[in-house]
Amino acid sequence: MALTGRLGLLAALAALVPLFFPSWGALLAVWGVLLLGVLADLALAGNVRGLAFHRSGDTNVRLGESAHVALTVENLGKRRVRARLRDAWPPSAGAAPRVTRVDVPAGERRRVEMTLTPTRRGDRHAVTVVVRSVGPLGLAARQLSRKAPWRLRVLPGFPSRRHLPAKLSKLRELTGNHVSMVRGQGTEFDSLREYVAGDDVRSIDWRATARRADVVVRTWRPERDRRLYLVLDTGRTAAGRVGDVPRLDCSMDAALLLGALASRAGDRVDLLAYDRRVRARVEGTSRTDLLTAMVQAMAPLEPELIESDAAGMVSTLMSRVRQRCLVVLLTELNTAAIEEGLLPLLPQLTARHLVMIAAVSDPRVSEMAAGRGDLVAVYDAAAAERARAERGRLTAELRSYGVEVVDAPPDELAPALADAYLALKAAGRL
Repeated sequence: MALTGRLGLLAALAALVPLFFPSWGALLAVWGVLLLGVLADLALAGNVRGLAFHRSGDTNVRLGESAHVALTVENLGKRRVRARLRDAWPPSAGAAPRVTRVDVPAGERRRVEMTLTPTRRGDRHAVTVVVRSVGPLGLAARQLSRKAPWRLRVLPGFPSRRHLPAKLSKLRELTGNHVSMVRGQGTEFDSLREYVAGDDVRSIDWRATARRADVVVRTWRPERDRRLYLVLDTGRTAAGRVGDVPRLDCSMDAALLLGALASRAGDRVDLLAYDRRVRARVEGTSRTDLLTAMVQAMAPLEPELIESDAAGMVSTLMSRVRQRCLVVLLTELNTAAIEEGLLPLLPQLTARHLVMIAAVSDPRVSEMAAGRGDLVAVYDAAAAERARAERGRLTAELRSYGVEVVDAPPDELAPALADAYLALKAAGRL
């Protein structure tokens, strides 16, 4: 049961009755009339307890896009129900409309369409459905709250996919499948063909030349069937925001672009999300299903406000990967966290694998470093320059261990990481 604002207003006016009719009888009569009105409304309002709810619609949506979820209201009772319906979702689900009027005759159904435009990645669950049927006098209503479960998984946005055609074009140039002035180069033998003017004489295969009595050269291609292991750091440093985007989401975007590019290049890609335990893992997935598996594994991930266990991460990685591969660690270049946790373990990791660290830099630091407007701006610039110097020193120290470092702003991290991968592939270092 629910009481309306109209009843409250009438009750306030009833409190003024003793001013004109100073007797208890008049006051009790007015209150009795209001009570009878409430009882009449409750008796004549639609029976909301006879309603049943069923859901259908989208279960997945990419961040920044809209999903459509339908709520079917079925009237199992014997009386018509006219009511206001509120389908409650978390605020980050971006549900609209919030309140809908429904008119469901007995034994029939009505469908309520809802559009959800989520503002955060992850799983969004429907909270409850509240139905309120007000009586004809507008004094009281029958109200029902009931669960109607539904889960909408909000997948990472993948805004860097716009760079994928350009990176694939560079990849085709490396393999020699693109019409250009650049011949495909690599370190893996591909085939033999006849010599033509302009070929590098160092590519001549003298044994095949002697057998065929014609000059034959070897052709090469970038390595295939190499393995990439992407490691997402989901510790406290991933919770920091660069602009309006969490660092973890920037890392996910870069991982998706690199995974899409590497799978097209014929390499195997695996994913591990770790802080102090394994949060998500994608291994042994086919190239056609890789992106789907990655976005499904990444979607529910949230940064944990704890220090990541570098020793546990390296141990897990070494136990899962026996052969040499490219390990791409997407983390933050935090001096304290890396010097105390990762640096002592790098020799163990680089002895078996090629290691690359990708980090998001904050463009606001560069803006602060250029500021000289007033005294506060000068102090801010000094702090920013010190932060940049510390970051540069840490980058140089990591490179001294043989680690490749990609440090770029949020909008540039994904293409920069893809370019670094293509450079390693072209140089035959995978």
